[in-house]
Amino acid sequence: MKKIETLYNLPSEVIFCKKCIMSNQRPASIPEFKHNKKRDGAKYMQIDSDGICDACHQTEKKELINWNDREKQLVNLLNKHRRNDGKYDCLVPGSGGKDSVYQAHILKYKYGMHPLLTTWPPILYTDYGYENFKNWIEIGGFDNITYKQNGKVMKLLTRLSIENLFHPFQTFILGQKNLAPKIAANFGIDLVFYGENEAEYGNPIADNSKSLRDKSYFTMDHIDDMLLAGTPVSEILKKYDVDLVDLMTFLPLPAKEFEKTNIQIHYLGYYLKWIPQEAYYYAVENTNFKARPFRTQGTYSKYNSIDDKIDDLHYYTTYIKYGIGRATYDASQEIRNKHLTREEGQALVNRFDGEFPDRYFDEIMEYIGMSSERFFELCDEFRSPHLWKQVNGEWKLRHNVNKTGTDD
Repeated sequence: MKKIETLYNLPSEVIFCKKCIMSNQRPASIPEFKHNKKRDGAKYMQIDSDGICDACHQTEKKELINWNDREKQLVNLLNKHRRNDGKYDCLVPGSGGKDSVYQAHILKYKYGMHPLLTTWPPILYTDYGYENFKNWIEIGGFDNITYKQNGKVMKLLTRLSIENLFHPFQTFILGQKNLAPKIAANFGIDLVFYGENEAEYGNPIADNSKSLRDKSYFTMDHIDDMLLAGTPVSEILKKYDVDLVDLMTFLPLPAKEFEKTNIQIHYLGYYLKWIPQEAYYYAVENTNFKARPFRTQGTYSKYNSIDDKIDDLHYYTTYIKYGIGRATYDASQEIRNKHLTREEGQALVNRFDGEFPDRYFDEIMEYIGMSSERFFELCDEFRSPHLWKQVNGEWKLRHNVNKTGTDD
């Protein structure tokens, strides 16, 4: 039997976790400035011989953690950095979503810290996302530095990230991950907090064994090795009307500069048991956080990742590239936290995964200067043959969690 082509270094056999509904096609996080079209060196969700994925195993391990001891470790860390001289003693990056609200608010009001907040704005703010951002600052009572990007370059890189990687969210991720260490260095702040470790959702479990974020995600050795939208920086400078200074904001801090600082970047989720639904309720109570007034297309949820109009399209592209839509991401996480059964998750995926997000689609295409026809051409270009099969002119998944794929 002829072997079917597999793209992006994806596992050739599609396997679904027996406990949640995630497949082994889920990509692990990689530094975005190393992301090329072939995804060289990429890792994917590990499903062990027991049929259980790394994310579910990580959730099981969390139940064995002594969270009182972890909180004591947090307090000791905070006491080493706490300041009462009128200066900030920690930095929290975020957009005003439920998780960043929880981080900043609990650090200030439960643990007595003095955080500075930094925001790399969404590519295209939703109305309710911007309202939540304002409430985070105004009701929460925080100082915030918002970095408004070069609009011309933001549009260019967003379009290129779709054309080259089918990854419309890359420009937001680049800023979200790279801005905080730079701001911390400029303000002399030595302690930075992100929320959850990526291992919570499928990165290798070993990544969750320590609180510190690996510096490979936010530092660079040589600019010549950097990619933006899957394209070498040198090539972007030659082909497009931009200068190096226009691109530096999207790039990480040089490793040599970082080594001159005392900055530590920690995951707050290492010290405090992190449950996304509880973060949502906390944000509602403390900063009047509001969910979407309608269901998010592609899933059943109303409160996850709702700041950016391009969010919905991002999850549609993961459905095309990896066979994993937004309902799969949301339901898998809720199954692990025992808010859904696996059977309920399967039903939700069957109903919502792969739903096309047309609510903001025309606005996004206009923003990046791409025709809808070109976008749908890219959809077909980025489908991996081992995941998709054309039946009577319509694309169908070969395998799905409900075992109703063309090859199941």
